[in-house]
Amino acid sequence: MSNFTAAAEGGGTVAARSSLWESIRRCGILGMGIDEEELRRKILIPAYIRTAMSSAIRNRDAGASAEAAVRAGEEADEVPEAPIVVLVNSRSGGRHGPQLTARLQQLISVEQVFDLSDTQPPHFVQYGLTCLENLGDNGDNLARVIRENLRVMVAGGDGTVGWILGSLGELFVQKREPVPPTGIIPLGTGNDLSRSFGWGGLFPFAWKSAVKQSLLKAVSNPVQHLDSWHVTIIMQETERLELPFSLKHMEEYDLTQDVDIQRELPENISCSEGVFYNYFSIGMDAQVAYGFHHLRNKKPYLAQGPMSNKLIYAGLGCTQGWFFTPCVKSPELRGLKNILALYIRNDNSKQWEKIQIPSSVRSIVILNLDCYGGGRHPWGHPMPEYLEKKSFFEAQVDDGLLEIFGLKHGWHASFVMVELISAKHIAQAAAIKLELRGGDWNKAYMQMDGEPWKQPLKRDYSTFMKIERVPFQSRMISGK
Repeated sequence: MSNFTAAAEGGGTVAARSSLWESIRRCGILGMGIDEEELRRKILIPAYIRTAMSSAIRNRDAGASAEAAVRAGEEADEVPEAPIVVLVNSRSGGRHGPQLTARLQQLISVEQVFDLSDTQPPHFVQYGLTCLENLGDNGDNLARVIRENLRVMVAGGDGTVGWILGSLGELFVQKREPVPPTGIIPLGTGNDLSRSFGWGGLFPFAWKSAVKQSLLKAVSNPVQHLDSWHVTIIMQETERLELPFSLKHMEEYDLTQDVDIQRELPENISCSEGVFYNYFSIGMDAQVAYGFHHLRNKKPYLAQGPMSNKLIYAGLGCTQGWFFTPCVKSPELRGLKNILALYIRNDNSKQWEKIQIPSSVRSIVILNLDCYGGGRHPWGHPMPEYLEKKSFFEAQVDDGLLEIFGLKHGWHASFVMVELISAKHIAQAAAIKLELRGGDWNKAYMQMDGEPWKQPLKRDYSTFMKIERVPFQSRMISGK
């Protein structure tokens, strides 16, 4: 063997070892080298404070728990560098949810880890964080510092993360209180929010050590911002509409505000609102998601983890979404342009511009993140020349813009999802207005951050939707 060949093979061995070491590092095995006691000192909240928070949530009484903690007069521990609470959706991640909860309670404390089956995010905000604020207002400087430095970790899928971000956002909307930054331990199927901020797309194989690494990242990693988008839906009142969790009914709505409805509205209207962080979509992709959720609710034993969920999605995509459309009479009626009018507004304009929807598009996705559908990038990464030609901007999660793209027939969607091609670029917008009118269609499938529903359509009256950016930006801990 020549010296040159030996050197080449030696270099290949070094490269292979380097690649293997990088893979091991990404799997979280380096977390084995993290000292658990040192980690606890960084994140552990003093006992009397974490007990008061836990008691406030359990008893739904923030004031009494804060007073009891003050009366106890316990000697304060040293201030943690980055106090952390963890909210776990134990129903996510198949069998790992309960095991992860137990592991986190062991690493931190029982009082700082909350199972969402027992503690809903609004209760954590309303009672737990308010208890901290009350302690600070009563002169407890340690509680005030912990409230200012608090960080939240969410163990769950995109829906769980969005639920918690929405609840934390109420702090700013209602009380103008600082909002804790949020990190993610991915437990869902797609985990696009987790992917977008560098926390990974799958629950790691070496999860016991990876959890320590995630907590250490949450202590010191920088904070980024994330846009969120408010959706308003105005429609003829109907008793059949079952709203997803992401939407709530509005008791009152001022139709004189900037909705710009030109058509006649029915006498009885129904208004709903919600917030999304990832995407809003109409069409075939939402139909597949609706089929999956219906099947999971009916036969929960079939959906026991990310792999089985993806297989079910694939099967439904072939049988009731992209390749078969039972809601219309003929193929030429499958395009969304038959029921949908799209208007956009740019950030520097007050005028609405009507956008032509290609006749072949059967699903429209309005995207905020750079990831969609489990780490895919359907918008792609267009060249600067293309962006300039289309008057587009490079997509960012905090740029105040939404990317609107279309998916055509089943084969087009399949090629987009395996990233052989990009989706059909339609527009970028700072605000969006949609008008849907029935006819041959009597319903449209929609979804918002993975929560699908069937939207009834009427021939005589339109359904209006408006999407605008929420002034407040969520704070996300970078996992990179």
